[in-house]
Amino acid sequence: MTRLFKTRQFANWMTKTELTDELLLTAVREMEQGLVDAELGGGVVKKRIALKGKGKRGSTRTLIATNKHNRWFFIFGFEKNERANISDKELKYLKQLANSLLKSSDSDLLIALENKTLLEISHEKN
Repeated sequence: MTRLFKTRQFANWMTKTELTDELLLTAVREMEQGLVDAELGGGVVKKRIALKGKGKRGSTRTLIATNKHNRWFFIFGFEKNERANISDKELKYLKQLANSLLKSSDSDLLIALENKTLLEISHEKN
């Protein structure tokens, strides 16, 4: 079963954007078909997500920790008009975070969900 998560920090950042869980679900479906914008290494990929009224080029960038099979963790996001990219130091940290998340056991994930450091994105339509 495919599971999708977002970190608390990513969820907080999302509240300042027009990004929705439905758009994240669509992005994962695209990535499952190989539509990834950049492979950053260490289990981290970059995916542009278009927002209403903007094309993908001018919209949101998301960084996802994934095993490209059944675990997808949205860990960082930014608007193109805010910054061009992330620093090498940020990427190093995100790779370490990805490694930790991807190694997490089901019980580790349950604890993270209970203490709200991770939020699960529902596949169900509201």
